[in-house]
Amino acid sequence: MSAPEMAIPKPEPRVERFEKMAFGLFLHWGVYSQLGQGEWIMHRKSIPIEEYTKLKDTFTASQFDAQSIAWLARQAGMKYITLTTRHHDGFSLYDTRGLSDFDAPHSAAKRDLIAEFVEGCRAEGIVPFFYHTTLDWRWQSNTCDDAAFEKYLDYLHASVEILCTRYGQIGGLWFDGDWSRPKADWKRDRLYGMIRRLQPEAIIVNNTGLQHPGEIGHPEIDSVTYEQAMPRALDRRGQPKYVTGEMCQTMNSHWGVGRMDFNYKSTAELIQTLCGSRRVGANYLLNVGPTAEGAIPDLEAATLRAIGRWIEPHAEPIYNGKPVGAKCLGRDFVLQSGGKWYYFAFDLRISGHENVTLAVGGAGPRTIQGLRKPIRAARWLDDGSPLQFAQNLDGGFAAIDLTGYPYGSNYVVRVAEIEFAADSR
Repeated sequence: MSAPEMAIPKPEPRVERFEKMAFGLFLHWGVYSQLGQGEWIMHRKSIPIEEYTKLKDTFTASQFDAQSIAWLARQAGMKYITLTTRHHDGFSLYDTRGLSDFDAPHSAAKRDLIAEFVEGCRAEGIVPFFYHTTLDWRWQSNTCDDAAFEKYLDYLHASVEILCTRYGQIGGLWFDGDWSRPKADWKRDRLYGMIRRLQPEAIIVNNTGLQHPGEIGHPEIDSVTYEQAMPRALDRRGQPKYVTGEMCQTMNSHWGVGRMDFNYKSTAELIQTLCGSRRVGANYLLNVGPTAEGAIPDLEAATLRAIGRWIEPHAEPIYNGKPVGAKCLGRDFVLQSGGKWYYFAFDLRISGHENVTLAVGGAGPRTIQGLRKPIRAARWLDDGSPLQFAQNLDGGFAAIDLTGYPYGSNYVVRVAEIEFAADSR
């Protein structure tokens, strides 16, 4: 294949902006939240539609404060929020304008909660994204005959059109459910064409699910998905367009709130996953299931704030860093931004007296292969302390002498800034 055919395409401006958002909040919230057993409870417990529909009569959204949630996301270092405007149970948080009465304005809340969500996000400088299901159990869209499925697609199309026209400019649309009817003609050209016409700057995502991570599926897709799985580096050589990636993950084992799910990931694990996503240029969309009333649970809120404290000194490489062709040992990696390189170091130890310090890993020299620019200085981002280094320019080899964490700190992943000589290219 010739060089032009192997060239990497330039990303669209909307995709560049999305990649620099880096970290987002996923919110799974609906009438199912009242049952506290996850978002699939209608299906898992085979709850009849007539019985399940009654949940709207007790769905008050009494503690849903969109601006407070957006403020929390901002404190966590998140740049966008993706909210379930409609999940597989068919309940819509927005005013469906006559398409259905199974929506928030017809519930006990008597409000258009998506309108509140968008307003709250904008007040805090957060970009609103809309999740929308393509699987609808009320329509039995996964099992109905072809004629009924065609009518359902008209309903789905009209629903998405409302989201594209009633809430101003949005960050993107995140679809989920095509995997439920894999051989069907989902009329994606029609759906995506409408989005491009009405929301030309919107990112289009269609979740390929647990079984097919990283698959594109349609030429209009802007980002592939990695559900509950670490993203991989995408090979964009010779591709018709630049497509990015996004990992989505739950804090425990459920997307919707699970009152008896105590299997929470640690703050350290979440920080490592954020770093692992950015290592390959992918975004990280971290999920919280709000309570029945719409509040963010205390544990999740505290965890988000803790992640935000980690991001604060590392903002430059997290939001703007790009992968570079350099090799490090173990889980360590390097990102590039603004002419500098940033070394992400895992498994360091705390420096201190042996009676109070538990060694958790190794400090000392760590190598970078593929670095052919002369280093002028290296320092830790968190406290600015300088680091010793040595390099062999001809061999493209460098070693940074990484010191341990100062006693009283442990960043889990510590980042060193590498500055190059002014005349290096």
